[in-house]
Amino acid sequence: MSARELSGGAVLRPAEPGDVAGILALIHALAVYELEPDAVENTTEMLTETLFGADPKAFAHIVVRGERVVGIAIWFLTYSTWTGRHGIWLEDLYVDESERGSGYGKALMAALAGVCVARGYSRFEWTVLDWNAPSIALYRSLGAQPMDEWTTQRLSGEALVALADAGVGRPA
Repeated sequence: MSARELSGGAVLRPAEPGDVAGILALIHALAVYELEPDAVENTTEMLTETLFGADPKAFAHIVVRGERVVGIAIWFLTYSTWTGRHGIWLEDLYVDESERGSGYGKALMAALAGVCVARGYSRFEWTVLDWNAPSIALYRSLGAQPMDEWTTQRLSGEALVALADAGVGRPA
């Protein structure tokens, strides 16, 4: 995807290494918005390696206005055994509070939908907090459907280590 001009002089484009500090700042802002201000452990070094290292496993599209990153969509590939094709999992979508209402969130979503269609991916999925009414409204306006019969499950921290230790063990 090449850069796309948006309203207000903003540009939507794939992230570049020089954008990492701005991306991380919006990740922190998202954590505050989601009432988890101390949850972010990520660093600029870690994010640079993740997005731009030798074998990237996650990707980012951003909206830039002037020199400032004002919107992010961070995503990675999924795979459906049922369709036999990849999809996109949207990990984070965030637009700076001062820039909301400019269509940047919708533009980021449309860009990722475009990646899916261009590459023949079968799904574009994400989670949203059930209290986040503005985001839910945006997603419904785009035609997204809730997957009410599915719930997200997570292992982390001590439970993750305990299961690894109790099972077949850790790979050598």
